[in-house]
Amino acid sequence: MDDHLNNLYETDALIWTETQIALLRAGKFDQLDLENIISELGYQVRKDKRQVAHRMVGLLSHLLKYQYQPQRISKSWIHTIHNHRMKIDRILKQMPSLAPVLDEYIMDAYPRAVREAALETRLPPSTFPRKCPFSQQQIFDEDFFPGENEKAVEP
Repeated sequence: MDDHLNNLYETDALIWTETQIALLRAGKFDQLDLENIISELGYQVRKDKRQVAHRMVGLLSHLLKYQYQPQRISKSWIHTIHNHRMKIDRILKQMPSLAPVLDEYIMDAYPRAVREAALETRLPPSTFPRKCPFSQQQIFDEDFFPGENEKAVEP
């Protein structure tokens, strides 16, 4: 690997990226900074997975707040629920291979969502079900809001 490219990767990621794109387009594969390209691709995948996990926690915690504190429902909560659903959907359209493992993301996110909902509602964590009370279909259904049009059910 060219030390200049490695230095460029460390000092100006934009120029480094544009250089890599130009090299790819020119077919100069022997000049590519493969080590850092691999690193960047791995980072991007991990970032997208973390984004889904983060959004899932936010979505589930807001659905719990919606269900357990209906007297405090606000436009902000509704907007946040829609926003998380939309962002997760956008990532899944770009990375459809994540769809089959969404149940794992839900199971992993749920305990953190309970902690977040408990902190924000000031309700004890024991108030909330031990397992996620929403089905995957309910979680991503833009018309589903707990207590309004369907009861949340234990899966």
